[in-house]
Amino acid sequence: MERHGDRRTKAANPLHSAREWATIKPSEKRTGDFTMYTIGIDLGTSAVKLLLMGEGGEILNIASREYPIQFPRPGWSQQDPEDWWNAVLEGIPALLEGYDASQVRGIGAGGQMHGLVALDKDGAVLRPAILWNDGRTQKQVEYLNSTIGRETLSRRTANIAFAGFTAPKLLWMRENEPELFARIHRIMLPKDYINFRLTGVHATDYSDASGTLLLDVAHKRWSREMLDTCGMDETQLPRLHESWETVGSLLPGIAAKLGLRTDTTVCAGAGDNAAAAVGCGVVGGGRCNISLGTSGTVFITSDTFGADRHNALHAFAHADGGFHLMGCILSAASCNKWWQEGILGTCDYLGEEKNIDPRRLGRNSVYYLPYLMGERSPHNDPSARGAFTGLRMDTSRGDMTQAVLEGVAFAIRDCVEIARAQGVEIRSSRICGGGAKSPLWRTILANVLGIPLELPQTEQGPGYGGAMLAAVACGAYPSVKDCAGKLAKVRDVTEPEPSLTAAYEGRYRLWRKVYPALRTVFQDLSEM
Repeated sequence: MERHGDRRTKAANPLHSAREWATIKPSEKRTGDFTMYTIGIDLGTSAVKLLLMGEGGEILNIASREYPIQFPRPGWSQQDPEDWWNAVLEGIPALLEGYDASQVRGIGAGGQMHGLVALDKDGAVLRPAILWNDGRTQKQVEYLNSTIGRETLSRRTANIAFAGFTAPKLLWMRENEPELFARIHRIMLPKDYINFRLTGVHATDYSDASGTLLLDVAHKRWSREMLDTCGMDETQLPRLHESWETVGSLLPGIAAKLGLRTDTTVCAGAGDNAAAAVGCGVVGGGRCNISLGTSGTVFITSDTFGADRHNALHAFAHADGGFHLMGCILSAASCNKWWQEGILGTCDYLGEEKNIDPRRLGRNSVYYLPYLMGERSPHNDPSARGAFTGLRMDTSRGDMTQAVLEGVAFAIRDCVEIARAQGVEIRSSRICGGGAKSPLWRTILANVLGIPLELPQTEQGPGYGGAMLAAVACGAYPSVKDCAGKLAKVRDVTEPEPSLTAAYEGRYRLWRKVYPALRTVFQDLSEM
């Protein structure tokens, strides 16, 4: 059973989102004299996870609710924003059951990035939101990177185009759904849509806006050149804020539905990775956070702006007011979920790990490419696909499960190596996300990277970060850095073993040869 202080929650599968409401029974809740509560919203790809935090950082309650993803064509991924909103509407009252809702002073959200939410003049959603892992924009990405040019894009936004970014989605919509595109009154990102429904305010934060390819990240302003390229006007874009800044308070009707005060503060919030970094205490320059969620990220902080000269890493704003470099692999814990549930037909993740002989770590002859949804960093290849190689007659079920875990770890290392090649020194990292709950996966990753991995005391990264940002917005802490320093603690460290690190070095070098060998095959497959 997972514990938060002395309050128990329902056990959830450690490697994927909860399938049911996960709430703490009122009889098990600890009462106390809390002067202020804040709510953190983690708007994920498969579920919304809600968290109630006390002023001292105590996690008082958790609730979650899943919603569907639409895959109308191979490589496409979209959702109905109304599903997100309904989950929040139902989830917050469940979260507050047994607590004094009048003590809730603030709400902060961390949400899936890049998704295009388009509204008409009446505030109605025009089409399902095109998600971060959608690959339909390959033609538009090619146009942006080749015709507009990588150097031009990098000068305008500090980044180049990737299939998941928002700007290519706008171009796709203009080309393929011109009637709907002409009706766009406002666009926003997923967590901003929730804030819009809560407050009626059209706003976003710099960290989430960084992933649109519409923001001049270095100067923290919308790029007029990129708006012209995409056929948009700045009036259609949300107002920009720092993540901890207040964007509004609850609309009276919404406050009544949720049982909250109308003066409840709603802060701008952050993109999920920036919110997770805050929740893990990765604030201020020279820090690193690795997330093993649906996607996988390497998040490297800086107090000053800096861009990857090769544009393989994203150069984004951070939720603490600084900046960060980020490498993103599109399939991380989702690879394990696909393998375990979709292929093996089991939800016993830890049971499957018992089939892996510890003596086989660093010695597996099976290799796995984790590119189930294409890949972003470092290949920027929507055509990339997942693949096993090295199978033999004596290959076991455990060997293939191990290969999935190792393949994701190798892909994370690809991102780390890009940063290291530019002189960035990563001596250790925090780690979060569903995959981080697996001790075996942490051991594999620590040795593939050759660095210690620190597991935060609180495992609710984006939701906890959102609640912390709300606490700053409400004045409970003077800054994000001060809040993170007081609340984000480490409960376990996984140290690399020199002999195992050396064994994985050779395996990683061999794994790196697999994608180049299959790249043209992937391209041919995407055209079939």
